[in-house]
Amino acid sequence: MIPVFAFAEACVGVGLFISGIFLVAIATLILDQQATSLSSITFLAFVGALLGDHAGYYVGRWMGPQVEQISLIEKRKESFNKAQNILKKFGPFAIFFGRFIPAIRSIIPALLGITKFEKIKFTLLDTLACSLWSVALAAIIFGIDNII
Repeated sequence: MIPVFAFAEACVGVGLFISGIFLVAIATLILDQQATSLSSITFLAFVGALLGDHAGYYVGRWMGPQVEQISLIEKRKESFNKAQNILKKFGPFAIFFGRFIPAIRSIIPALLGITKFEKIKFTLLDTLACSLWSVALAAIIFGIDNII
C-alpha cells in the first residue's frame, strides 16, 4: 500500500485529492505493527513517489500541445508563457521545492513536462528529490512511532 499511496499523492490530478497524511498514517501503522522495516517503507515510498512524478512528467510532455489549446489557457497566453519561462529557468529548484510542498507536488512534474524540460535532467533531479523526501518521510514516521 505504501507505493500506491506515494504514487497517488504524486500523480498529476489524483495528487490534488490524496493527502500525504494517508501515507504517513498507513506507514506509521505498518511500522507499529512490525509488518516491515522502516527502510523498506522508505524504499517503497521512494519508488511510488518517483513513479508518480514521472507519470505526471510524461503526461505533461504528451499533453503539452493540447494544453495550450484550452480556451482558458489561450485567453491567458501571455501569463502561460511567463510561467513556462519561469519553470524553464528555475525548473531544478521547482523539482525540489515542489516535492516538499503538498499543494503543488503533483502539478510541478506535469508542468515541467509541458515545458519540455530535459528528460535526463528531470530524472536525475527528481531521483535526488524523491530520495530526500523519502528520508524526511522516514524521519516523520520514526518520530511518530516513538511518540506513540
